[in-house]
Amino acid sequence: MTTIRQEDLIQSIADGFQYISYYHPQDYIRALAAAYEAEESPAARDAMAQILVNSRMCAEDRRPICQDTGMAVVFLRVGMEVRWEAELGIQEMVDEGVRRAYAHPDNVLRASVVSPPIGERKNTRDNTPAVVHTELIPGDRVEVKLAAKGGGSENKAKFTILNPSDSLVDWVLKVVPTMGAGWCPPGMLGMGIGGSAEKAMLLAKEALMEPIDIHELKARGPASPSEALRLELFEKVNALGIGAQGLGGLTTVLDVKIKEYPTHAASLPVAVIPNCAATRHLEFTLDGKGPAKLEPPRPEEWPDVTWEAGPDAKRVDLDRITREEIASWRPGDRILLSGKLLTGRDAAHKRIVDMLARGEALPEGVDFTNRFIYYVGPVDPVRDEIVGPAGPTTATRMDKFTEQMLAETGLIGMVGKAERGPVAIEAIKKHQAVYLMAVGGAAYLVAKAIEGSRMIAFEDLGMEAIREFEIRDMPVTVAVDSRGESVHKTGPAEWRQRIGKLPADA
Repeated sequence: MTTIRQEDLIQSIADGFQYISYYHPQDYIRALAAAYEAEESPAARDAMAQILVNSRMCAEDRRPICQDTGMAVVFLRVGMEVRWEAELGIQEMVDEGVRRAYAHPDNVLRASVVSPPIGERKNTRDNTPAVVHTELIPGDRVEVKLAAKGGGSENKAKFTILNPSDSLVDWVLKVVPTMGAGWCPPGMLGMGIGGSAEKAMLLAKEALMEPIDIHELKARGPASPSEALRLELFEKVNALGIGAQGLGGLTTVLDVKIKEYPTHAASLPVAVIPNCAATRHLEFTLDGKGPAKLEPPRPEEWPDVTWEAGPDAKRVDLDRITREEIASWRPGDRILLSGKLLTGRDAAHKRIVDMLARGEALPEGVDFTNRFIYYVGPVDPVRDEIVGPAGPTTATRMDKFTEQMLAETGLIGMVGKAERGPVAIEAIKKHQAVYLMAVGGAAYLVAKAIEGSRMIAFEDLGMEAIREFEIRDMPVTVAVDSRGESVHKTGPAEWRQRIGKLPADA
């Protein structure tokens, strides 16, 4: 009989979520470094370099890899011979650990959880409650798996129930392109096959916590249908040419992980959940001897990769920008932004368009005339920081607001993550505006370009408030130009064709 103390679980949860906020799993770093070395697409290679440099910076300074520090997901396998010395229940202990982690004074993490899910959607301010899955198993230990799951990748989860005779591969190759790049590739695909609807989704989430080992599997060959499927999907998903950040390239996924469960004879439930460039998970075991001991990775685990904007990057002064200047930009152009940049995302956009619809004036200081807006919800600053990690959020969530923002506010440019949908692209073309893309998964690197920040409006929205950043040389790429041409269409199309020819060219 092992006794697990309440404080040991709480502190282990707190330490674990702090740990994964700034340390990538080393299997991910090794796989991404190998993909970077093999990548032939300059745009994808640049994006991977930013992610790798950002990762090393976060490890050194112990600051979040991504501004979206994730929803806390915890899997507990509790031995049936465990005795608890605790006053709180499992959910309450986990939530207290999450609360401590996200409020840590030296590394404040962004609280993203809102409650209730419909209606007021008020931020809980401490990222609780966590999503907890508990299983009783034989033994006298508590096995713990933690994951901090960002909204950009979680929102791309897919599920279906196929007929047993249907092609699972065809379905995956059909749905992966519909995910766009908002899940921040290159990452992993977790798949759950079998069980029931909810079991398949749970299997897919668990699969994402397994180590990246596709190249070892490739070297030894498959020993089961599941392993053969992993290899087939790994090759065929990468052949789609989506590439890092959706810019087109050789690597879209670093691995495909599959977990299976027996299912009904009439069913083939299939779930796919992607993991983003901010892959964050951890496993440890409690044995009654105190909190988990988490060893930091060695500095030499990170590759010697540097990032520079390059000689072809255009320096742009946002305080003097004109429509004539942005009209000269083309998809794929690299830009270094300096000057004053407004921020705002979902909640701020909703409030703005509601005010416009009612004929109300926007708050004092909110003037978008000839301005750019950055879709971001930054982490709170610590120590001498101006702002915490401040990478872009998924831009497609703002698509439905784009026409009204461009038509009625004088806005001429937007900065966000990944592609824009047809409605937004049409509005950009109609109003001769522009959309720029920053790299998702490089939030701390982006924050280093921010030299000033002040609150402008909607302070009650917390991380979703409107701020004004003073930036210097913030790296972005032209994703949709004023003619409505999108690099997220042209890039993958080019690389899909090139990859199709690579075997013959080799």
